[in-house]
Amino acid sequence: MTSAQLAHADTAARPLRLLIAAPRGFCAGVDRAIEIVERALARYGAPVYVRHEIVHNRFVVDSLKAKGAVFVEELDEVPDGVPVVFSAHGVPKSVPADAEDRGLDYLDATCPLVSKVHRQAERQVEHGRHIVFIGHKGHPEVIGTFGQVPEGSMTLVETVEDVAALPFGPDDKLSYLSQTTLSVDDTAQIIAALEERYPHVIGPKAEDICYATSNRQAAVKAIAEDCQLVLVIGAPNSSNSLRLVEVAERMGSVAKLVQRGSEIDPAWLDGVDTVGLTAGASAPELLVREVVDALSAIRPLTEEVVRTAHERITFKLPRQLQD
Repeated sequence: MTSAQLAHADTAARPLRLLIAAPRGFCAGVDRAIEIVERALARYGAPVYVRHEIVHNRFVVDSLKAKGAVFVEELDEVPDGVPVVFSAHGVPKSVPADAEDRGLDYLDATCPLVSKVHRQAERQVEHGRHIVFIGHKGHPEVIGTFGQVPEGSMTLVETVEDVAALPFGPDDKLSYLSQTTLSVDDTAQIIAALEERYPHVIGPKAEDICYATSNRQAAVKAIAEDCQLVLVIGAPNSSNSLRLVEVAERMGSVAKLVQRGSEIDPAWLDGVDTVGLTAGASAPELLVREVVDALSAIRPLTEEVVRTAHERITFKLPRQLQD
């Protein structure tokens, strides 16, 4: 047996220490959005149309498809006479307006914390301020927020370098807002650069990054420095999940984004004694257990939950679905 094979055999024989971050997985906004689709199916019957993925998770989307949900990209793909749900990421004002023009019954599953940013944008424009919006170009939440105010009222920045390139003068009336699923640390740096360049810029009373995003990033920080590998369950188009990967990497750990337990490569565990595990806000706990089972099939393991916060937030359903 070669030295590499001996090392592999030695690793495979050692129990794996698994640190599971808490909080993890579904947030209140995701819970609400999924329940809206499920209740709509129960009340109206299939099909219920959903504009865009209700949340960024293929397992969740496929589960709802199996129950009768039909996912489309644009409203013109929705037939007349059937209900339509708008995704948790929010939509431009033009979308519900178009739905009303067609006489469609619609249910808005926009996360209330995203809706809060929408209202902040409206108020800042009403006060004559131009909004510098911190976010990722092309993300549905960014598109939806830009669609709340007249065109030209907002400018997108993604990095500190973007702040340096802004064309505004020191006397221009400016405010800033942000996407709710960003890196807490990166956003703080961008805000600091904005405030340094534009001392009179107005920010929100409380940060726009949502509680769940902040809590999940803090939980990863609490485990990552003790781990050689951190697994993040989430979709490649999930902003908050990708940020968890970045947080783990900045703490010095190797980090992998996986959607299912079957994606785990046993070679990732070579030479690894401690693995961290978390899940993005759109990933159900069922997938966490699936990943734990996949790991335990490769190596014997011990589980430890590392909790950094308790979450008790819930959001009301739309009026049409309240019992």
